[in-house]
Amino acid sequence: MSSTVDIRNRRASFEYAFLDRYTAGMVLKGSEIKSIREGKASINDAHCILHNGELFLKGMHIAEYKNAGQYGHVPVSDRKLLLTKKELKDLANAMKNKGLTIIPLHLFLNKKGFAKLEIAVAKGKKIHDKRETMKKRDSDREIRRDYK
Repeated sequence: MSSTVDIRNRRASFEYAFLDRYTAGMVLKGSEIKSIREGKASINDAHCILHNGELFLKGMHIAEYKNAGQYGHVPVSDRKLLLTKKELKDLANAMKNKGLTIIPLHLFLNKKGFAKLEIAVAKGKKIHDKRETMKKRDSDREIRRDYK
């Protein structure tokens, strides 16, 4: 099964510096995965929290599936992320440091059709770091223009 779902948090690379990346599975209802397969989801305002040794995604919006009827889902709700015990332990240790957060980067479907979420332990960038990112992006754009 080929995946065309490619939902990214484009603002994340501008706002944060990534330290570690993980790929997590998601616990979803039937109507949620059908909406994701239609590409009707957004992770721009989402973030992850650790609660009782489990990782949850807060603030992710999945549009309601029109054919779900009474068995639909709530568009914005907490969704459990599936990681190994070692990965959860690593995330818990990382969260002990101040200024770090866990943010979603990329929502996609794997070859089996399961929804996967790429997450990162990130540190917020300062204003001067954001300026450096903008300068690098502009210079890369100029270089690409010159070669065309």
